[in-house]
This record gives sequence, structure tokens and C-alpha cells, in this order.
Amino acid sequence: MTVKSLITLGDCIQLAIEKIANSGSLSPEFDVELLTEFVFGYDRTKQIVLRDQTIPEIKSQVFWQVIERRCAGEPVAYIIGEQEFWSLPFQVNKHTLVPRADTETLVEVVIKRIGVKKKNTTFLDIGTGSGCILLSLLHENLSAKGIGCDISTEALKVARQNAQSLNLLERVQFLEVDVLNDNAATVLEEHGPFECIVSNPPYIPDDDIHELMHDVKDYEPVTALKGGQDGLLFYRRIVSTVGSFLRDGGLLAFEVGIDQADAVASLMDAVNFKQVEKFNDLAGIPRVVSGYYAK
Repeated sequence: MTVKSLITLGDCIQLAIEKIANSGSLSPEFDVELLTEFVFGYDRTKQIVLRDQTIPEIKSQVFWQVIERRCAGEPVAYIIGEQEFWSLPFQVNKHTLVPRADTETLVEVVIKRIGVKKKNTTFLDIGTGSGCILLSLLHENLSAKGIGCDISTEALKVARQNAQSLNLLERVQFLEVDVLNDNAATVLEEHGPFECIVSNPPYIPDDDIHELMHDVKDYEPVTALKGGQDGLLFYRRIVSTVGSFLRDGGLLAFEVGIDQADAVASLMDAVNFKQVEKFNDLAGIPRVVSGYYAK
């Protein structure tokens, strides 16, 4: 069977799954389902019901173009320009990390420890990227406000677009800040103190970047991945400066990489954080570390 002989949607889908599976994707069926909906506008049910439908040549060409992009390693989220997170649609592009289900653990922990009914909660999201963490929290807490900061101008543009599309723009502000810069704490202090600070910082050790999957290391922004020699560079920086812009009794919550939870918890224990706890993701991996600051 060749691409040119395909005339039905079902044939296209089947061969696309085979091609993407052979390219190394770990989720070829799901990839094709999303790309089929992107090109043809058919959800999963319609893809089944209309599998015998003849495909117009123009649509077929577009379909195989996006399939080839996926086979080359480009993440599906970048191809379609969107990724679901916390059951919300987030625009993404090459300037932002692709939101992952593991990161929803961070949102869950913050909601559990802060609550959604507390009035006038103020959030700070360090390294906001697409804004998925901060905007998900604001979506849950209708009276909260927040600030998202990032080193990337282009990422902040995406975050603003997401805030606008989710009708949250009036409750959020975005700042271009390099948290490693000496004046970062001063800038953030001017907007604080915050009730809760969240961060999913770069945490991949620099020497391990080359070991990441092809669709991550070759497409996602490296500045959002590299966490210094041991992967803890940003955790040390944030923990050592956060006291100037985190409210007394405020919550600091991090996403952490595999085998980093104990080290990050120790960093927090060393600078007056209380009730430091570690939380597992759905795979049972310690994914979030949080604690309350005591001045």
C-alpha cells in the first residue's frame, strides 16, 4: 500500500500510525488521532464513523505533510499549536515547553495546600513559559491574581495569548525577568509579597541534555531545560532569594526531576521552610516539593 493509493480516511489513519510508530513515537495512535482532528476537523468518534469516507487530494496532501513532520520528531503540540493541560487548551510553540501531565501534580498540590476559596490569593510563577501552571491556578481560584515571569520575551507573548483566550488577562501580569540575575529579587519584591510561589524551573543537568528524547532536545527550548551542572541551579537561586518576596507563612512549591526531591527538600529545610513535603505524580515518582516559609 502506498500513500498515492489511499482513498479512505481509515486507510490514511492506519498507514500514518505505522509510519509514526516506525519513526520511534511512543504514542502513534494518539498522535495520529490528534493530527487527524487537526487536519480534517474530525474527533475520535467521527474518525471511526467516517473511516470509509474518500479523502480529497488537497486534504490528503496536508495530512501527509503533518505526518512527515511528526515522523521527523516534531512534537504534535507544536504542529497543531496547542496542548491540553488541566482540561484547558493552551497555545504553545517552539519558545515554550510542551505542558505535560506530570506538571498537573504541581497544580493539584497547590490547590490542596492553598485551597480555591481563599480570597485575594496572590501567585507568582517563576519560569512561566506558556503560563499553564499559573493560569490553571487562576482558573480554579476566581478571586486570585498572579504574576508570571520568564526570561523569554517570546514565551511571555504566548502566555499573554493564553491568558486572553482563557479570559484571565485582567487578573494576571507577565514580567520579563531572569531569576539568576542579581536584580531579579528586587524586581519581584516590588510586586510582592506573594501568598504562593510556584515554579517548574529548568532541572536537567547540562551534560544530560543530549540523552533526552529526540523530540525534546531538538525541538523544545534548551533554556527551559538546562538546570546547571547538577540540575539544581535554579532551585538554589530561588530558595536563597525567595524570602524577600514570599509572604511569611507563604507556600513555595516546585516541580522536580527524577531523584531530585530529597535534594530540593534539603535546600528548603536549610532556609526556614516548614512542613516541607514531597508528592508523587501518577507514576509514583516524587514530582513536587513544597513548604511554608517562616521568617
